[in-house]
Amino acid sequence: MKTVSFIITVLLTGASAWAAMTQPVPAASSTSSEQTVPDHVILFVLEGVDQPALKAGPMPVLGRLVKNGAVTWSAKTVMPTLRLPAMASLLTGLPVEKHGITWDAFEFSRGYPRPPTLFDYLDLGGGRDSAIFFMDESLYQLAKPEPYTDYQICGPLKPECSPARLVSYIRQYFQKASSGHGYGHAVLSLPHLLIVHLPDGERVGVVQGWTSKDYRTALRSVDQAIGAVLEIFKEHGLLTRTTVFVTSLNGAGETKPAMAQSAMGSSQVPWIASGAGIKAGHAIRQPVSIVDTGATVLRAFRLETHTEWDSRAVEEIFRDTDAISTIPTKGR
Repeated sequence: MKTVSFIITVLLTGASAWAAMTQPVPAASSTSSEQTVPDHVILFVLEGVDQPALKAGPMPVLGRLVKNGAVTWSAKTVMPTLRLPAMASLLTGLPVEKHGITWDAFEFSRGYPRPPTLFDYLDLGGGRDSAIFFMDESLYQLAKPEPYTDYQICGPLKPECSPARLVSYIRQYFQKASSGHGYGHAVLSLPHLLIVHLPDGERVGVVQGWTSKDYRTALRSVDQAIGAVLEIFKEHGLLTRTTVFVTSLNGAGETKPAMAQSAMGSSQVPWIASGAGIKAGHAIRQPVSIVDTGATVLRAFRLETHTEWDSRAVEEIFRDTDAISTIPTKGR
């Protein structure tokens, strides 16, 4: 039985934590001996972050992921750029008009999405488990109970819910999951896919302003959380066998459009890949959407999917692109 709980853990502090956050991420190597198929994938889903935010923060950990990996700053999000519809597109590999989630608050009567999600395909394709850490109660709409997923959800109404506390909860989760007992979690071992939702950039930018000191502080806290999660993987001996993806549901300075404005052009957001199997220092040339994230995660694991979703793998980021891809690419 999957457990959904609120985050009430102790704040991550100390000089050692800061040092861990600012350590360089290992660069990809062209040597054939280095692992190209990861054992684990981390997907960081940000909000209110774009290329200027990298300097405004500043965000040194994110900068190192860019330097050591592949990036485009002109990926497309979906319209409307609301949290729940955009996250649903990322997880289902479908645009809003196909998955049908157009609202932005949890509504129990609407149930869970009907289309299969990335988590379903990871399980069907190779028995991969997922652990998902969301920072907004609206995303309960996507927390479909499955034996191969664990969800942990909190939200802005809980003052203890912050990027640092989310990291502290992930650390505690990994300690429990690595024990092999699970302690009530659905996944009884370390998950193959970890999703970490960090929306503080957008939350603070909308309320305090996109050029405010509070916004820059929020960006730094997000960057430190990314570094701390990478440190957890390093402590467990997983980092060199892990692929990292980072994207954003919306860009900085964007006003969430009303439903009547949904025909407006999509906002540009970052889309970054780094770590095991990823080319270092690569500028992505092909068009990318956050919808493509799911198929690219499957491609990283070398898993096959026969789904008719709109997601397609961003093939050029992989060091083994000369090999025959097991994930079919599909034009929109």
